[in-house]
Amino acid sequence: MNFTLKIWRQKNVTAKGEMVSYDVSGISPDSSFFEMLDTLNQKLITTGGDPVAFDHDCREGICGTCSLYINGRPHGPVKGVTTCQLHMRAFKDGDTIFIEPWRAKAFPIIRDLIVDRSALDKIIQAGGYVSVNTGGVPDANTIPVPKEKSDAAFDAATCIGCGACVAACSNAAAMLFIGAKVSHLALLPQGRVEAATRVQKMVACMDEQGFGNCSNTYACEFDCPKGISVANIARMNREFLGAKLFSEKERVIKESL
Repeated sequence: MNFTLKIWRQKNVTAKGEMVSYDVSGISPDSSFFEMLDTLNQKLITTGGDPVAFDHDCREGICGTCSLYINGRPHGPVKGVTTCQLHMRAFKDGDTIFIEPWRAKAFPIIRDLIVDRSALDKIIQAGGYVSVNTGGVPDANTIPVPKEKSDAAFDAATCIGCGACVAACSNAAAMLFIGAKVSHLALLPQGRVEAATRVQKMVACMDEQGFGNCSNTYACEFDCPKGISVANIARMNREFLGAKLFSEKERVIKESL
């Protein structure tokens, strides 16, 4: 298969970027998208060119680092897969493919197709964990969890933090990411102890990092490679509003004493 690639090239966060055209040929339809980019880079290195910088690690749809717009879609045209799981048979021979990095204020471009997604890490550091000392490791099944809640928590925990939801959102919101992280902890007994402070800290950090607000277009759910439901955003909003009301109630009680 032969392709024309229109790739965004940018030396650093302050440099002016541009789309550069490349031709690749002899690509197997069973090659992954990254294997195709590897072929291009090998050609560029051999001819003395500058290889295209792109982010990857596991290449198994687990790490979430393969953050690319492909023809205007986060992770490309196939639903439910990451860029590293995308194969060239998803395209037609002779196609022109546009490849760009995530576009969001909170994701500054480091080089070419690599963006700085550490803003998501800072949100996790703000509260996406359980720190309460619960003693030794309990025996299995000593903490009963209803199956519907354990299933919902597991579904939310499948979020890999790739940032596709941010890239898909017209406002570059991180609500689906935070909703997933809040849900998978708040639904379980071990996470309920810190639920109120967790959601407030994570939402505050989201605002500090420059993410936008949710506009309920469902684009985040549609382009999420793990199919995270927007129901998690609704749960996060309930947790947040409940925490705020509880905090206000506590403040009024303390002032009245």
